[in-house]
Amino acid sequence: LVNTSRGPVIDEAALAEALRKGEIFGAGLDVFEKEPEVHPELLKLENVVVIPHLGSATVDTRIAMGMLAAENLIAGLEGRRPPTILNPQVWEAKQRGKA
Repeated sequence: LVNTSRGPVIDEAALAEALRKGEIFGAGLDVFEKEPEVHPELLKLENVVVIPHLGSATVDTRIAMGMLAAENLIAGLEGRRPPTILNPQVWEAKQRGKA
């Protein structure tokens, strides 16, 4: 079993039990149910590999992330709506306040 999506997709206690019983051969986890904590039973198992959310740690991805951050910063500084804004209601409220 490999989980690189979201931690809560996997019930880690159930996974640990299935791994101990041999119902699942092994697991590779890049995300955890309650990050940053890792279920202690999983850490005791030799058939589990855990990494600290590095699934996207490629050079190309990091460059793209930096470029996206820069594009958002520049847009905001120039008074334009940032392309990937997470709280558009705040931006819109501030824009209405300028009118």
